[in-house]
Amino acid sequence: MATLVTGGAGFLGSHLCERLLDNGEEVICMDNFFTGRKKNLLHLMDHSNFELVRHDVVDPFKAEVDRIYNLACPASPVYYQFNPIKTVKTSVVGAINSLGLAKRVGARILQASTSEVYGDPEVHPQPESYRGNVNPIGLRACYDEGKRCAETLFFDYHRENKVDVRVVRIFNTYGPRMLPNDGRVVSNFIVQALKGEDLTLYGDGSQTRSFCFVDDLIEAMIRTMEQETTVGPINIGNPVEFTIRELAESILNKIDSPSKIIEKPLPSDDPTQRKPDISLAKQVLDWNPKVDLGDGLDRTIPYFRQCLNL
Repeated sequence: MATLVTGGAGFLGSHLCERLLDNGEEVICMDNFFTGRKKNLLHLMDHSNFELVRHDVVDPFKAEVDRIYNLACPASPVYYQFNPIKTVKTSVVGAINSLGLAKRVGARILQASTSEVYGDPEVHPQPESYRGNVNPIGLRACYDEGKRCAETLFFDYHRENKVDVRVVRIFNTYGPRMLPNDGRVVSNFIVQALKGEDLTLYGDGSQTRSFCFVDDLIEAMIRTMEQETTVGPINIGNPVEFTIRELAESILNKIDSPSKIIEKPLPSDDPTQRKPDISLAKQVLDWNPKVDLGDGLDRTIPYFRQCLNL
């Protein structure tokens, strides 16, 4: 099996490449290194079945592969808002180029979509049938609407051109190889605590998230690609819900730090609730996350200590 992973040098992409190689597949990793890092892949570079290609999905590309995982797109607000037009292009034009390749070579293709397609949800928890509450002109729209449009393209290519597609909607995921400065809440809190800085809550910390450890996420993604029951979308995430304040307190309990918790104004369009309904994943994939938040943090904090040379 030959597999192309776009965005393969990033946080999720590098873990996916590693798992696919462990499964005996040939892997082509493609990345433009905007948020991906070559150091995430150094341990794979000498693998006989691994190839790394520097390329941007916005530009057309060719490859002879059986599977395509389309993960290319910055996923944290710090990076996707840095160049919002580029973010939209990556999601939309990148999807068109990836789908075009899948159509030409007859490959099955999976889109790494996001829980952000639900926006600030009015339904809780969020099932795949919920159509979302998204601000199309807000600061987050470049990512939210870009991913929504990518899903549209996947289903249109499936209906019109019979492309064999799969779509997963990824909820908050964390673990080793996250960027220390990516602005996501788990990395923010861990880095601040390790540096002895105050942990910044946006709002009063009552907004909720569900945190999925990266190993669980990758397992579900591969199972989605290989199952024959549905094209999706399938929610992938941990349904155990925490407030942001509870997360901050958990991290402070694990790190001996003088840090305090302080509050800052809530950013615009920040969702107040986020929790996946994973009934479909349980049914179709026979999947349920195994790593709880405490164990996941214990496996993530040492990575950030190493990143910060602490």
